[in-house]
Amino acid sequence: MIRRILPLFLLLLVPAALSAQDLVPIPLELPKPLFVGTPVPFKVPNLEKASTAKRPPFMAPAGTVNLAKGKPVTASDTFPVIGEIGFVTDGEKDGTEGTFVEFGPELQWVQIDLGEPAALYAIVLWHFHAQARVYHDVIVQVSDDPAFKTGVTTLYNNDYDNSAKMGVGKDPSYVETSEGRLIDAKGAKARYVRLYSNGNTTSELNHYVEVEVYGKK
Repeated sequence: MIRRILPLFLLLLVPAALSAQDLVPIPLELPKPLFVGTPVPFKVPNLEKASTAKRPPFMAPAGTVNLAKGKPVTASDTFPVIGEIGFVTDGEKDGTEGTFVEFGPELQWVQIDLGEPAALYAIVLWHFHAQARVYHDVIVQVSDDPAFKTGVTTLYNNDYDNSAKMGVGKDPSYVETSEGRLIDAKGAKARYVRLYSNGNTTSELNHYVEVEVYGKK
C-alpha cells in the first residue's frame, strides 16, 4: 500500500513545484509619494485599514507585461474637465499636473482596448495620489464585448450601497497612495477593461493618473 501511495503523492507535488518556479514578480514601477503624514480620518463604510507596510511583489507567469501602455482609451465623459483621456495609458504616473485626467461628477467610466484577448493577472490603477482621498463606487470589469453587455467579469467592486446599480460590492474602500490599487485579475481572459468611479471624499469629480493591465497574450 505504501509503495502505491508514495509515487502518486510525489507526482502531485511535481506540477505544483514547476508552477511555482514559473512565477515571477510583475515589472511594476511605482511613482514617488506626493504627500507625507497621516491623512485625516474618513467616514466611509467598509474602509480598509491604512498600513505602512510595503506591498509585497505580485507574482505572475513569466512573460507577463503591462498590456495597457499606449492602448486606446474611451470614456463615458468624452470632454474631460482637465487633461486628456489618453493620459490613462500614457505611462506617466507621477501624479503631478499634466499627468492626470479629470472627468465630471456622478458615475463615470474609462475603458481600455487591449487590441486582442489576453490572460490578465493584475490591474493597477492610480486615481489621484497627490492627496489622500477615497474614491467611491470603484468597480473594475473585463469582457470581450466592447459594450459590456455580455461575458462581463467583475474583478473589484467596493460599491457598498449599490448606488452604481451593478450590485453591492464586498471589496473595501481605500485611501489613494502612490502604490495605487493592485487588483488580482486571476487569469481572466478578456480584451477590454472598464473601470468605474463616482466622485471622492474631496469632490464629486473623477480622476485617473494611470491604469496598468498586466497580462500575457
